[in-house]
Amino acid sequence: MTHAATWSVTRLTGTFGAELTGLDLADSAAAAQIPALLAAYRVLAVRDQDLAPGAQVALARVLGEPTPAHPVLPGLPGHPEILVLDGESGGRNARWHTDVTFIARPHAAAILVADIVPEFGGDTLFADLHSAYDALSAPLRAAVDQLRAVHRIAPLAYWGEPFDTGLSRADAADLRAAADRVAPVIHPVVRVDPRTGRRGLFVNRGFTSHLVGLSRIESDGLLDLLYRHIEQPELTLRHRWRSGDVLIWDNRATSHYAVDDYGHTARRVRRVTIAGEIPVGPDGFASQVSEDPLVTVR
Repeated sequence: MTHAATWSVTRLTGTFGAELTGLDLADSAAAAQIPALLAAYRVLAVRDQDLAPGAQVALARVLGEPTPAHPVLPGLPGHPEILVLDGESGGRNARWHTDVTFIARPHAAAILVADIVPEFGGDTLFADLHSAYDALSAPLRAAVDQLRAVHRIAPLAYWGEPFDTGLSRADAADLRAAADRVAPVIHPVVRVDPRTGRRGLFVNRGFTSHLVGLSRIESDGLLDLLYRHIEQPELTLRHRWRSGDVLIWDNRATSHYAVDDYGHTARRVRRVTIAGEIPVGPDGFASQVSEDPLVTVR
């Protein structure tokens, strides 16, 4: 544990994640510490906060430029930057994903505030994509360094599978229609961090469709290998929510999963995301939107 002023930083695993205590995120001087801590630890759990929507957006501005709540979903009235995920209306997010990788400039970071913490369950899991890349064998690292992947919006990605969702059929149809208007994007499978030069895997179950130039058998098999590799317990951490918690994560270098084990108990969280840059791979390939069906349709 290390100390700065009256607050402390405690590591959560041997590779990533830190818990901050005694820090008031509503204080601008304290919030100014967050960018450096986020670059170092990739996931920050900040305890004992009462972060109102306006303060949440203000904190996002310390990290960069807040984005609209979501490309196809509405924001919180009065705060268009905030996306509300309510378990009672289907917003359960129980799938490994990196936020909004289906656009050419995926979000750089996110801030999640819990308004209602369930009485049991509802934890959030994170995977460290930098450490996952480092843990691959050298031949496999060399192979994935050269690959690209198609990412596209999955209409129900934030609501679980259709048989689990709390959405009506009409709502699901509207989401599908909105998703069809978002063109697929091609990203490098390995992303180079623009701040440090560190490499990380950049595929996820939520939005990655397939690998470009590979057969279906090759693509499905290699992606499944990478997903199972990323999701090893040794490369993950688990956050158990308490009232007043705020989670901040580096969206360039992590995936996450909201565990759907809280039944009909209420769980409501709100998220603000920070604008990112175009991902670039080790070979210099920069992400690009593509409407070529011979590449993007699978």
